[in-house]
Amino acid sequence: MHYLQHSDAELIHAYVHGQERALEVLINRYKDKVYTSVYMLVKDKYLAEDIFQDAFLKMIKTIKEGRYAEQGKFLPWAIRVAHNLCMDHFRKTKNNIPVSMPDGQDISVLFGAGDLVADGIEKRQVHDCVRKLVEDLPEEQREVVVLRIYADLSFKEISDLTGVSINTALGRMRYALINLRKLITDKELVLR
Repeated sequence: MHYLQHSDAELIHAYVHGQERALEVLINRYKDKVYTSVYMLVKDKYLAEDIFQDAFLKMIKTIKEGRYAEQGKFLPWAIRVAHNLCMDHFRKTKNNIPVSMPDGQDISVLFGAGDLVADGIEKRQVHDCVRKLVEDLPEEQREVVVLRIYADLSFKEISDLTGVSINTALGRMRYALINLRKLITDKELVLR
């Protein structure tokens, strides 16, 4: 059976009913985004790979046990599972992410089609450059950026996931945007 055109829900249904290949297609569809979000939170390649693998093992177990109920929202769920494992790691190493200030604005302006160069290699270089800048943000700001941009979570979902108020999540995004603009200016990067 050819699965590439199937929706996430169809792939999960096929996997639950014994079609192992369906899960492989689903994992391949999202592995880069999940891995990138983990790496940008922990900033360590080997740790990111471990957490990434643990996250997918946990997801597979949840699906196999029939406990997956996020119809049509596989990527945000996958990122939440991975994020929770990152937070478990931070708790174990006593490296908790501190709380910061209220109110803010979306960073998606940096990632919008109007602001970025439109073609192939140049666009990829800009995205790589912005990703490196995001890695330089303070942890609590980086966390919100990763969850908003890579997981496409709403601020309500980010608030629930991180255990802070929506205003705090918005504030972190606002300060991340200010910091990114400053880093862009300092490094004299051109995103237009």
